[in-house]
Amino acid sequence: MKAIVKIFTAVALMLMSFVAARAEENVIKVGSLSWEDQMAISLPTAKFLEKQGFKVEFTKFSEWGIAFGALQKGDVDILLSSVDYMTSDYWNKFNSRLEKVSIASYGVVQGLVVPSYVPIDSVDQLNTIADQVDGKIIGIEPGSGLMREANNALTDYDLKYQIIDGSTAAMVAQLKSSLERKEPIVTMLWTPSWMVQEFDVKFLKDPKGSFAPPQAYYWIAKKGFSEKNPRARESLATIYVPLQDNIEMNAEMNKGKTIEQAVDAWWEKNQALVEKWSVMSSQ
Repeated sequence: MKAIVKIFTAVALMLMSFVAARAEENVIKVGSLSWEDQMAISLPTAKFLEKQGFKVEFTKFSEWGIAFGALQKGDVDILLSSVDYMTSDYWNKFNSRLEKVSIASYGVVQGLVVPSYVPIDSVDQLNTIADQVDGKIIGIEPGSGLMREANNALTDYDLKYQIIDGSTAAMVAQLKSSLERKEPIVTMLWTPSWMVQEFDVKFLKDPKGSFAPPQAYYWIAKKGFSEKNPRARESLATIYVPLQDNIEMNAEMNKGKTIEQAVDAWWEKNQALVEKWSVMSSQ
């Protein structure tokens, strides 16, 4: 009798372990930078994964170094990033241990901008206004792909400038102040972004190609994620948020909505698309 009890106990423990393992596999830890263009893709992805029956744990990051570190440690399972150019430094450093899961969107463009009233149209004309802006290009977070490309432009165009490290928030504040005062400023932006719609600026032409062409947004993960999580991988592979939809969500945020509210409104408006994702992910 005791032997039978031991057998049943062992079987019960095995079943409990199996159920726990299955439950753990059903949790997807999603990582994203807190930037609006990233959130406009990652939040619909999280909502769709929940619709597919996954439990989602969502983490926002302030900069790429922290985000890639979290992915390496397993604090997040998947991370949204543009690894071809924007975060290629991190990708090249860690890609032997990472994998591209799927493309989530396409078309992000970044570069140097000036107010529309500044009488230049190309990066190779920047030296003509260097004394008007104290030879400074107002930058964002150090380590970003945009900052790397801006530094490349200094060499490519022999620009007599210094790039000032900072943060996106500080850059936006300085750009807004310069526009209100009708003063010249040289800084950097990207699209999709509410800032391009809000501020009267223009991207400078880049004849030498210092800045990347339009880029894709990828979901990336630690190597082996797709093999271990085939159902999650199929769900992710069906998700594609068009660039114009990203821009529209950013525009709604600029009108006063939070990014979460803008995404919720987009989600309700695009249920037909979401249902197509559901059909494709089940095939």
